[in-house]
Amino acid sequence: MAISKKELYNMIDRLNKEDKKSVYDFMQFLNERSGKTPASWKEIDELESDDQPLSNEELEQLESEEGFITGKDAKHEFKLLADLP
Repeated sequence: MAISKKELYNMIDRLNKEDKKSVYDFMQFLNERSGKTPASWKEIDELESDDQPLSNEELEQLESEEGFITGKDAKHEFKLLADLP
């Protein structure tokens, strides 16, 4: 099925701001899945590892339950097709 870019642009233009963000995120996922990784991500992959230990604040954030959501809940809330860990 051929879909014109113009129709895609028109559909995106009709979305609200929050839904446009969801479309953007999903398009990034599709590009990543297809192997078309953005150049900025390749640059990040090429950076040297950071061997610096986490700060106390970072450790507290990692151990906090505040704001935690399971992959199953995120999939349901955002109507995602992919399974999340």
